[in-house]
Amino acid sequence: MIRLELVPAFSPLEWPVFRQLRSGDVFGRGPAVTSARTRAIEPRTATADRVVQSVCPFCAVGCGQKVYVKDERVVQIEGDPDSPISRGRLCPKGASSEQLVNNPLRQTTIRYRAPYATEWQDLDRDTAIDMIADRFLEARRRGWQDRDDAGRPLRRTMGIASLGGATLDNEENYLIKKLFTAAGAIQIENQARI
Repeated sequence: MIRLELVPAFSPLEWPVFRQLRSGDVFGRGPAVTSARTRAIEPRTATADRVVQSVCPFCAVGCGQKVYVKDERVVQIEGDPDSPISRGRLCPKGASSEQLVNNPLRQTTIRYRAPYATEWQDLDRDTAIDMIADRFLEARRRGWQDRDDAGRPLRRTMGIASLGGATLDNEENYLIKKLFTAAGAIQIENQARI
């Protein structure tokens, strides 16, 4: 079955040159050269259910973002003009945040591969946290140094260390520093300082 579609009659008065002269857009850089299809397009931000303020996850600068959500799904992420840090601008990585959130290959489960295993398995969050805590405490215990050779108190561990990344903000780095220092670690560093 062949489907026929009616095409609207095209008037020479709608040619871009005539629209330029009619509208005063003599250089043809404005609405005079915009097609009807382009004029009918609506931005994704106009149909969003809500806008949530956020911070870009890629580095420690902390650029402000506006996250546009429709039907509980992120549809667009743009720079927040009210942010005193970025004033509405985002770098190429920050501008691609929406792709990071909606990528179909994004890992959304906790994956674990046991030593010498050939396959990954999914873990629930509580099991993964317990495994990390057990390993942290065991490494701390095995690397503990209570005193040096002269009998002076050390009360430190060489079994754990921390290397923070630039995606962590100041508050997260502060809490990591407090946690690792309280655990006796002295090897605490951050990529932003290196």
